Amino acid sequence: MDKPRERDRNRDRDRDKSDGYVEKLIKLNRVAKVVKGGRRFSFSALVVVGDQNGKVGYGFGKANDVAEAIRKATERAKANMITVAVKKSTIPHEIIGKYKSASVLLKPAVPGTGVIAGGAVRAICDACGITDILTKNLGSKNAINIVKAAFDGFENLFDSKVVAKNRGKSLKEMWG
Repeated sequence: MDKPRERDRNRDRDRDKSDGYVEKLIKLNRVAKVVKGGRRFSFSALVVVGDQNGKVGYGFGKANDVAEAIRKATERAKANMITVAVKKSTIPHEIIGKYKSASVLLKPAVPGTGVIAGGAVRAICDACGITDILTKNLGSKNAINIVKAAFDGFENLFDSKVVAKNRGKSLKEMWG
């Protein structure tokens, strides 16, 4: 009897949709507002959506029921997608993403390393299609700020093709 309940609980965590996007629920929070008749509950959801091919986005949604909060967060994530520079199965170089007091160190890793990351950054890497990376959360442990710091790092990665073009060289000249 414990198995079906556990399967139902994990069913909404990671969804693979028909439109080619993978949805990862990072944080679901229940908030209570005390009113005259008692407590009124509402929910907030933090979701990461990606195509596992270098495009990823995050969204935050609030509503009076869980499904609506997740739906709102997913819509916002799809509207705010960025393209991450992925070199083979990792990132091209080391970078530190910062947002308020949260910092996330992102380091490239050799093939076969896997995703060495905490919960929020791991979900972003899985949705983005990065399979080999080393990360470390520095500073704040707030999930929303960690996601924003990780996105800051991913947005500021240099793409090797763009760098070579700006320098007026070919990829072969730069990388040998």
